[in-house]
Amino acid sequence: MSKIVLASGNIGKLRELSQILGPLGLEIIPQTDLNVPEAEETGLSFVENAIIKARNASLFTGLPAIADDSGIEVDALHGAPGIYSSRYAGPEASDTDNIQALLDAMKDIPETERTARFQCVVVFIRHAKDPTPLICQGDWQGQILQLPLGDGGFGYDPVFWVAETDCTAAELSPEQKHAISHRGKAMRRFMEEFKYTRHLP
Repeated sequence: MSKIVLASGNIGKLRELSQILGPLGLEIIPQTDLNVPEAEETGLSFVENAIIKARNASLFTGLPAIADDSGIEVDALHGAPGIYSSRYAGPEASDTDNIQALLDAMKDIPETERTARFQCVVVFIRHAKDPTPLICQGDWQGQILQLPLGDGGFGYDPVFWVAETDCTAAELSPEQKHAISHRGKAMRRFMEEFKYTRHLP
């Protein structure tokens, strides 16, 4: 099992997962390279959507698949954008569009009430009908700024303030981010569990 299809075409996500999974000697192939159509994310949770995406990628390629569903939850917005984070400003929204929509929604929320967290659920399936997907989760606590800072990362990173590093997620190096991020936590859990499942039929 040296090749795994990533149920995403997101370049930022591919870069992060490839760096994290590099030590396992795995080749991560984005589904866009294999002409896999996008899955319709009809789930009502990060877990459901990640499973839907992984099964779709495996079904069309015949390869084991890994998918993650991630997003940001803002307490003052009752958990929004949540599972709609990537399309908060609309189906074809850019990262900049989504950030602006979030800032607009929070314009009257004081600094002390701007707590938020990134969530990430990673799902791995051996084949499209795998009855026991490997599911791992991680979160990352922070606050939403009023203006973006930094040009690294992707998504909502420029407005996500991380108290422990005294900067935004977009101002962290890739190595710093992997060490503390929601995706980094989920992927480390995945790597530990994957060692015991990768050779199963």
